[in-house]
Amino acid sequence: MSHRPKWWRRLALPMSVLLLSGGLAGPARAGGPTAAVVDTARGDGAVVSFTFDDGPNPADTLRLLDVLRRRHVRAVFCLVGDQVRAHPEVVRRIAAGGHVLCNHSLHHDDLSVLTPEQIRGDLAQTSALIRQAVPHARIPYFRAPYGSWGQSPQVSAELGMQPLGWRLAISDWEPPGTEVLVQRLRDGITPGAVVLMHDGGGDRSQTVAAVDRVIPELRAQGWRFTLPRRRG
Repeated sequence: MSHRPKWWRRLALPMSVLLLSGGLAGPARAGGPTAAVVDTARGDGAVVSFTFDDGPNPADTLRLLDVLRRRHVRAVFCLVGDQVRAHPEVVRRIAAGGHVLCNHSLHHDDLSVLTPEQIRGDLAQTSALIRQAVPHARIPYFRAPYGSWGQSPQVSAELGMQPLGWRLAISDWEPPGTEVLVQRLRDGITPGAVVLMHDGGGDRSQTVAAVDRVIPELRAQGWRFTLPRRRG
């Protein structure tokens, strides 16, 4: 029997289900981010986007950065404010590697229970911490912890961040072994998928190893690694 908390079951749902159930779509301002949750990679055909949540986490994030550098892949790192405050040097390494920064809230709380004003304060503090580590950093995306969106998509769009979802989550928060994670990636990736993985929140060495193994396999099959779409 699984001991996984109930909120993790929501995390495994694709964004299309969350959009239908939560009514998240809607414009924020012309030409800027919208409140529609993006779960699609840029480009056509065999494209995929890798995203990593809950860091920075010094040992595993740094190993992951080495893998992505060797494999010539850019990714999105969804940063938790508390972790940014503790490890600003790792945020600088992420940015220096050419990767994209994403606001993942201050404390990794469930934002669906907060008012818009409370959400705005949380996201503003998180972005400020990221910019303390990396002055003038671009933070084009926001991802809600647990996929529990509430009113956060509209707030994040007003703050200039596109809500970022996913089509595939490989459940690496309960490390099942590197081989299992590799197989989940092989079986689960579909054209245009944004993939949710973790570099923080625990020991993520299995995730790092799985990413290192699967990138050359996917490339050999003709897959291209791109970033998520800029807006919904």
